[in-house]
Amino acid sequence: MSRTFPIIVAIMMVALLCAGCSDQSAQTTAPDAIRVGVVASLTGSASSTGNDIWQSAVLAAEEINANGGVYVADIGKSLPIRVFQGDDESTREGGQKAVSKLITQDNVNLLVGGFSSAVVMAHQSIVADYSVPYIISGASSTAVSSRDDIDTSCMFYLRPSSDDSSIVTTLYAGNVLRPAINEKFGFSDDRPLRLAIIYQDSPYGKGHQSAIHSTIESNGLNIDVVSEESFTMGESDFRTILTAVKAKQPDAIYAVTFLNEQIPLVQQARRDVGLDTIFLTIEPNDDPDYYAGVGRYGEYSLLESRFSPYAVPSGPTAAAVTDFVAAFDARWDDYPGMMGAATYESMYVAAQAIENAGTLDKAAVRDALDAIEMPQMIEAMKNGVITFSDDCRVSSFELYMSQLIWDETAGEPRPKIIWPDSLKETDLVLPDWYAPGSA
Repeated sequence: MSRTFPIIVAIMMVALLCAGCSDQSAQTTAPDAIRVGVVASLTGSASSTGNDIWQSAVLAAEEINANGGVYVADIGKSLPIRVFQGDDESTREGGQKAVSKLITQDNVNLLVGGFSSAVVMAHQSIVADYSVPYIISGASSTAVSSRDDIDTSCMFYLRPSSDDSSIVTTLYAGNVLRPAINEKFGFSDDRPLRLAIIYQDSPYGKGHQSAIHSTIESNGLNIDVVSEESFTMGESDFRTILTAVKAKQPDAIYAVTFLNEQIPLVQQARRDVGLDTIFLTIEPNDDPDYYAGVGRYGEYSLLESRFSPYAVPSGPTAAAVTDFVAAFDARWDDYPGMMGAATYESMYVAAQAIENAGTLDKAAVRDALDAIEMPQMIEAMKNGVITFSDDCRVSSFELYMSQLIWDETAGEPRPKIIWPDSLKETDLVLPDWYAPGSA
C-alpha cells in the first residue's frame, strides 16, 4: 500500500469534519427574521377574500418592522417579520400543498390566516404533525376548533365560532325581525317567522345550519324553518334552489355563504326569481367587494358582523378601526374586509406571543399564545381583551347586526348598525317591495 494513502484519508476526514462543523455552524446561526406563513386563498373562488388576508398581513408586518420589529430575548435583539405566501387555491388539496411548503421549505416559525373551514380542516393534520403555532382567523366551524382526532394544541382561533354567529343572527331574526314583520302586515303577534336556510355544503355551512336549529330550540324562538337547501362551495347559479325556496313562501332567507356566492345568490333571487325577501347573512361578506358586487339587489339585506370598513361601532375600538382603514387604503388604494381585519390582528398577536415567549421555539410560542392577554385592537372583544378559551382556544367577540342601505354618493349599499341598542345607528327597515310569506 502506498504511504500516501493514509495521508489522503486523513486529509479527507479533516475536510469532512470541517464541512460538518461548517454545516453545524450554519444551522445554529441566529435567525435574521421571524418567518410568518400566511395561509390565504390567493387564487380560486375565494381569491377576493384571500388577497384581503394577504394585504392585511403585509401591512401589519410593515408596521411592526417600522416600529423596531419584535424583541426576542434569547437572541438578544429585535427581529423584523418576514411574511411568506401560502396560496391554498381555495381548495383542500391546494391548502395541503401550501401549508407543506410553508413549513418544510420556507421554514416558517408560525402560521396565520386560513379561511374556508373545509380547506383548513384538510391541512390541520400537517400543522399538527410539525407542531407549528397557527393563529386561524377564519374557518369558523366548530368542527375545526373542536376536533379530537388530531392534536390541535398548537392552533388558536381568532374568530367567533359558527355557533356564536348563528346565535346572534337567529336571535335577531326571532326577537326583532319577526315582530317587525307581524306589525307591518297586521299579522297576529304569535305568528311564527317563516325562515328558509340556504347553506354551503361544507363544515362551515353545516355548522351554521345545525346552530340555527339549536338556537331556535334552546331559546324557544317562534321560528318555523320552512325550507333548507344546500349548494356546493364555489357555486354561482342558484336559480333552481331559489325557485324551490320561493315555493315555500319564506319571510326571510338565512344564507350561509362566502361573498363570491352571496353576490349571485341575492342578485338571482331578486332579478331572476322574483323572490322579494330579506336576506340574513354573516360576517365573511362584510367586505368592499361584496357591497360593490351586490349593488341595488343587496339593499335592505341584514348582515351579522364584527368589523366593517363602512360601519364603525361607537366605543373604545372606534379610533383604531378608523386608523386601520386609513392605513390600508394608503397602502393598497382599497378598503379592508372583515377577514383582513382579523388577519391584521393575528399578526400583532403573533408578535406579542413571540416577545412574551422570548424565543422562536415553537413549543414556547404555543404556550405564550395559550396564556396571552392583550388589549383589544380593531375588533371589540368580550371584556376588552384578546385571549383564547381554555377548552378549544377560541376568542370571544362582541358581534352586531347591520342593514344595507343604499348610498347615492357611493353608488353602492352601505351597512348601518341596527343591533344591539348600545351601538344602533338606525332602525330596521322593511322596504315597500318586501313580500312576506303566507299569513
